Amino acid sequence: MFAGFLAADSWKLSPGILRMYDMRPASFVHVEGFMTPDEIERDQPRVDLKAIGIGAHLCAAIPVPSGELVTIVFQRWLRDGPHDRRAVDGLDRLMPRFGRAGLMAARLGLTRANATVSALQLIGLPAAVLDRRGRVVASNALLETVGGQIMPAAFGALALPNAAANALLQHSLAQVGRPAAQRIGSIPIAAAEGYPAMVIHVLPLQGAAHDLFAGGDVVVAVTTVSASSLVPEASVLMGLFDLTPAEVKLASALTRGLSLKASADAAGVAVSTARAYLERIFAKTGVHQQSQLVALLKGAASFR
Repeated sequence: MFAGFLAADSWKLSPGILRMYDMRPASFVHVEGFMTPDEIERDQPRVDLKAIGIGAHLCAAIPVPSGELVTIVFQRWLRDGPHDRRAVDGLDRLMPRFGRAGLMAARLGLTRANATVSALQLIGLPAAVLDRRGRVVASNALLETVGGQIMPAAFGALALPNAAANALLQHSLAQVGRPAAQRIGSIPIAAAEGYPAMVIHVLPLQGAAHDLFAGGDVVVAVTTVSASSLVPEASVLMGLFDLTPAEVKLASALTRGLSLKASADAAGVAVSTARAYLERIFAKTGVHQQSQLVALLKGAASFR
């Protein structure tokens, strides 16, 4: 049950946790002592923990040079009552060790972030690890080769010169941590002078992978597309543009040169349904006309 509590992410909105984040206590304090009775009552994560028998909380905070805040929390079963003064004093004596452990964990996360983008460079993918605010935690040298399509922005963030594509990127970053159905996984960018068409992939770090990165919440990777007369495989379309199997059938038929009606027949759906699929495909690929869609998808065939 406690693992489910951590996975739910609702604890990040806990009034108690937010209070500790603002206070940043350098030694252990009783969290409840800095909350009003009303705050304790409406602190849903705390209510959920109480339901499984967890009561008092002690907390201390350690800022680390990389910008993260390490919080150390000790909880007790309700049946054991609050932490006594002796327990608090004993934990305070261990603060130097907790501080070193927090610093090492943050440094290890940054090292892993750099290792990840370096590994992606070895297979030819420009990439960066970002936090949920869009700030770059680590990036590889290949990202500089697409500088005309991906630009640095204020406060260490990334931006796309195309306004529509940039809006999709910022929206996708804002959705990190939410259900997959609400996220945009791939963002197409049209070719520009000196740069081929490309697809930006936004890959949230989840579970154990997220725990290993210092402040990293998402990997952004770039794949390029080039002109081709081939029809891309279904797996390529699903991977690049997050198309569903039904959308892939329709898109593949259109790419073969069939009309919308013929494509609907080939996909085994009504024309009205095909039109609805087509609108969703347009939204996912960032194009507005069938001719643009066909050109983009034929370019994607180079990934086979």
